Amino acid sequence: MAGRWGGRRLATPAGERTRPTSEKVRAALASSLTAAGGLEGARVLDLYAGSGALGIEALSRGAASATFLETSAAARAVIEDNLRVTGLADDATVLAGDALAHLERDERHFDLVLADPPYDFAGWPELAAAATARLAPDGLLVAESDHEPDLGGAAAVLRSKRYGGTVVVFARRLMDP
Repeated sequence: MAGRWGGRRLATPAGERTRPTSEKVRAALASSLTAAGGLEGARVLDLYAGSGALGIEALSRGAASATFLETSAAARAVIEDNLRVTGLADDATVLAGDALAHLERDERHFDLVLADPPYDFAGWPELAAAATARLAPDGLLVAESDHEPDLGGAAAVLRSKRYGGTVVVFARRLMDP
């Protein structure tokens, strides 16, 4: 981890169900967002949060708040522990639930939505449409997968970068004509 809490190692959920983002990918992603001014004061939504590493990295680098969404109770407990250890719990909310269902009922808007579902996830167009609907006007969707995800017609891909077996895509909501 870098930023305010550089050098700290975060706990990860046990088992094979959660695939934490590598430190290399997390650092590159955070550096790109920081350089673009996309983290300072940002409201972040971390979908499929796992250990919470992506959202915690954003908080550590200046994001104002982060909401972590995770279905696994064990992973939510790890996120809460990681937030406590880093002293970032006051700036965070950890929620249980399905990403699509949450996006459809939560009317808040975010400056940054991080989406890192399991690599076998097949619902990218629906997820991208729901996630970009929750973006602030200049907000970004950052999608992580093992392949270039099909974001459908809801998002405009700004750039895509491969880091070994991981692809990170930066996208914005397509505005209605």
